[in-house]
Amino acid sequence: MFTTLTRKLIMCLTGLFLCFFLIIHFLGNLQLFLPAAEAHTKFNAYSHFLSGNILIKIVSYILYSCLILHAVDALFITLKNKKAAKPYRHDRRKRASKWYSRNMGLLGTLILIFLVIHFKNFWYVYKFGSLPLDADGHKDLYILVVTTFKEGWYVLLYVLSMAALCYHLIHGVHSAARTLGLFHPKYVRWIKISGILYAVIISAGFAMMPLYIYFIQQDNLYIVTR
Repeated sequence: MFTTLTRKLIMCLTGLFLCFFLIIHFLGNLQLFLPAAEAHTKFNAYSHFLSGNILIKIVSYILYSCLILHAVDALFITLKNKKAAKPYRHDRRKRASKWYSRNMGLLGTLILIFLVIHFKNFWYVYKFGSLPLDADGHKDLYILVVTTFKEGWYVLLYVLSMAALCYHLIHGVHSAARTLGLFHPKYVRWIKISGILYAVIISAGFAMMPLYIYFIQQDNLYIVTR
């Protein structure tokens, strides 16, 4: 039986791994901002390298495990907090915390729903779907990305999900620092600033990718599908 402290530590460590993964994923996806023809070649080469690398496959299993542990742990902690808060429903504690801190369960649920859709549209189709091959004979993930980001509803969902992710990360970095005992008064200001900068840059950067493809690369789709 896990204690509350153990669950918070698991939440912290899995969250930090996911934060690290977001940086790597973000840097790799920056290739989508290249001119269409160049992005097509480099992004497919990048995705093929990842799919065929045994080390990356091992890391991917760690990633899936962290996602599941983080979500399950969050559910247990949220339910326990709600149960403990019942006698205090009419107090004014909410004035002492940010709205996103009080609604991490909701934000996490929205992100989880997005991830299910995201995995279905990309990971599942890439692994088990029928995709055209590029000039090098590899599955054409770039075409899948561009085609998916042509859908206005998905672009909107993606951007809104990144907004939810931003607030989730702001609180998450703050909470992780406390759990690890790094929240020293001397450094608290810099921890907060670093957490906010990280959350905004990562979330805004990811949000810009579908917007860029939808509004700029969309007209160039015929160039890369020839």
